[in-house]
Amino acid sequence: MSTLQRAKVQAKAHPLAVDAVLAAGVLACMVAGSFVEPRHRDTVSWALRTPDPLSLVLMVLGAAALVFRRRAPMTVLALTGTVSVVESVTGDPRTPVAMSAVIALYTVASTTDRPTTWRVGLLTTTVLTGAAMAAGPLPWYAQENLGIVAWAGIGATAGDAVRSRRAFIQAIRERAERAERTREEEARRRVAEERLRIARDLHDVVAHHIALVNVQAGVAAHIMDKRPDQAKEALAHVREASRSALNELRATVGLLRQSGDPEAPTEPAPGLDRLDELAGTFRNAGLRIEVARTDQGTALPAAVDLAAYRIIQEALTNVQKHAGPHAKAEVSVVRVGPNIEITVLDDGSGEDADPGSGGGHGLLGMRERVTALRGTLTTGPRYGGGFRIHAILPVKNRTPTGEDPA
Repeated sequence: MSTLQRAKVQAKAHPLAVDAVLAAGVLACMVAGSFVEPRHRDTVSWALRTPDPLSLVLMVLGAAALVFRRRAPMTVLALTGTVSVVESVTGDPRTPVAMSAVIALYTVASTTDRPTTWRVGLLTTTVLTGAAMAAGPLPWYAQENLGIVAWAGIGATAGDAVRSRRAFIQAIRERAERAERTREEEARRRVAEERLRIARDLHDVVAHHIALVNVQAGVAAHIMDKRPDQAKEALAHVREASRSALNELRATVGLLRQSGDPEAPTEPAPGLDRLDELAGTFRNAGLRIEVARTDQGTALPAAVDLAAYRIIQEALTNVQKHAGPHAKAEVSVVRVGPNIEITVLDDGSGEDADPGSGGGHGLLGMRERVTALRGTLTTGPRYGGGFRIHAILPVKNRTPTGEDPA
């Protein structure tokens, strides 16, 4: 920290001491000026004079009032103005007591608004100048009387300039702090959104594959002794499902890696091009599925493609878990105008046919995905039994920012 900076810090820490030093300096200037008298004849010259005792007392009072100029600027201005008026009327020879009033006017201008500065400045100038011209010992047109107007104007203008600069710096500082808070809030919002997205992906991956593993493991345990060949096949499906779960978990958790970490995931996110593979894993688990598509050739944005895949995956997982052992699922993917519609139906009649009754997060995750893409999701039981999930996703992204939500 430089010497100037340390001095500024000390001045802010001890304002009363700074004002006391200022008052002493103003008193010294007024006393020195009271002993000098200009002579205006053929040439300008200076002569020594002796001020009146009353003038010395008024100078001391005006300077002493400046010690409290920051605590009560209006009161100090009124006191120094009164002292200056008394000096203008009674002082002979004249002494520069008005200097204290100019400093007080500067303080008022630097601590109030501009309209107040104009009003107080005009009132102070009018009172001091009027008193000097009307009741002073010098002619009304004397240079000293006109000088009061100039000094009062300088004090008010300088104070207003300081106040404006201080307000400008404060505005810049507040704007910078507000921008910093906005950046921090935006960063926290983005982190929360990313965490929510990763949590949805983890839920979809784990729920789907663990459900398949659970079903195939139960089948293997049931037929292990009677039909070992089919048990081995079921265990092979368990192994395949667990391997797929590990791969997708590795790809999802890999999103949390830092930029310098090795082995960043390179596998693309799944989409509808893997729908047949997804349906095959459920068929291997014993679920009957029919898939109908009329969207071939439709290029989907990455976010829409991933959301459609995850919605179907979660819906079939719910069918596998809740619809019962003999349920049948129907999946349809249709392009309708600017949207792509996904429908998953089942005819399950299990005790827990409603996937939303278990308190899980599957339907909530689906709804959040669809909402993020400005689509619509409809879920509910079917008449006669079963459950229906219908999602409408816009092919073109319609998020407010125009960015890809993925």
